[in-house]
Amino acid sequence: MSYAIIGFGKVGQALAHAFARKNIEVTVASRRPPEALAPQAQAIGPTVVAKSLREALAADTIILAVPFGEHREVAKALPSWEGKTIIDAMNTFGVPPEELDGLPSSAFVAKAFTGARLVKGFNHLAAAKLAADPVVEGGHRVVFLSSDDEDATAPVAALAKQLGFAPVKLGKLNEGGALVHARGRIWGQLIFQDLFRKEQ
Repeated sequence: MSYAIIGFGKVGQALAHAFARKNIEVTVASRRPPEALAPQAQAIGPTVVAKSLREALAADTIILAVPFGEHREVAKALPSWEGKTIIDAMNTFGVPPEELDGLPSSAFVAKAFTGARLVKGFNHLAAAKLAADPVVEGGHRVVFLSSDDEDATAPVAALAKQLGFAPVKLGKLNEGGALVHARGRIWGQLIFQDLFRKEQ
C-alpha cells in the first residue's frame, strides 16, 4: 500500500511526522514544486519524500490536507479516481453550510472525486496533536473515521493503528460523520467537543 499527503501546511506536515515516526514511506505534494518542499520533508524524516502532485497521486491512498476550497483543483488532476482511497482530513471553517448543498462536508468532497472510496478521518485533531506521539499516559489518542464504504474504512483504520492511534468508526458520512465536520465557524457537536477536550 502506498500513501501520499496532498497539502504540506501545518496539518500535512503533522501527518508526515506521524508517518516518519513509524518509518512508513509517504509522498508529500502541494501547489509548490517538490524542490520547495524537499528541505522540510527531509527534515521530518527519510521516509517523507516530496514529489510533484501528479507523481503523488499515483499512491493507493491519498490524504487530503489542503484548504477546503482547493480540493476541487486536486480532483481535476486525475481523469479517473477509480481504485483510489481518499482520506478527507480537511475542515470547512468559514465555509457557509449552504455552499455544501446541505451535505456533510465529506459527502460534498466525495462528489468531486468520482469513483474514489472516501473516508473522513484525522480532521478533529489539531496539527500539534497529530504531530505528537499518540501514545499518551498508556493510552492511544483517538482518530474518528466515517465513510459510506465499509470496505474502505477497514484499511484506513489499520493505517491509523499502524501510526499509533486508536481508530473509532462512527458509521456513515450523514450519520456519525456529520458529528465531526465543521459547520461555518463551528466545529462538530458540543458533546464531541467535550470528549475531544478530555482526549487532548
